[in-house]
Amino acid sequence: MDTFEEFDHPSGPEKSAGAIIAHAFEMYKGVFLYAIVVLLISFAVSMVVEPITGFNSAAMMEELQLSDGAPMIWAIPGFALYFGLSGLVSLLLTPLYVGVIYIANKYNLQESIRFSDLFIGFKQNFINIILYSLISNILIAISFAMCVLPVFFVFPLLMLGYPILLFENATFSQALSKSFSIAKENYGTFLGTSLLAFLISIAGVFLCGIGIIFTLLFYLVAMYSAYCAFCGRPRPIIIKE
Repeated sequence: MDTFEEFDHPSGPEKSAGAIIAHAFEMYKGVFLYAIVVLLISFAVSMVVEPITGFNSAAMMEELQLSDGAPMIWAIPGFALYFGLSGLVSLLLTPLYVGVIYIANKYNLQESIRFSDLFIGFKQNFINIILYSLISNILIAISFAMCVLPVFFVFPLLMLGYPILLFENATFSQALSKSFSIAKENYGTFLGTSLLAFLISIAGVFLCGIGIIFTLLFYLVAMYSAYCAFCGRPRPIIIKE
């Protein structure tokens, strides 16, 4: 069973978007290789899912280019099954994102990092991580459907969820409640932090496209830094095998 020590509150960045992003950038420089591994795992799994469903993404792109009117993507053979199965697989891979946050914490505490640390979310609080991810994705999807823009105002309220699930071993409802509460009281800081983290995460697109592999998961480390700023830097998590 995993046990958790009390939090060490004084240490962490200041409660400002600039300080949080600067702290996250310093952390990310030490852990970005692990973030790349997570993306490669996700990509490899998606490559396996596609042939299973009979869906052909290259054929879909060609059909979209040839389509004169609104493309009927749901009528494309295998797309519905691919969409559903890939969504389920992505949900089940969510604990890997928590693993990146865990590794950022170990790097911050100058602890030795093992590759197996990426998988802590599968051993610790797995069900609540999955439920939180499902609910937050539904909230984001609803916001996205409302002309996209609301997503940028909803996401800041969810920034602390994964760190709370990891460091406090909270339930998904507790993580949602605490994240909403803290972010609501400091909304300007969280809005600025989330926007800056988003811009940095997609900045790799401008580095020949493939550069996004190096930057895409920066927002996960920004979540950790925001947690340190508002909840205090957690002490090491002690895992008893």
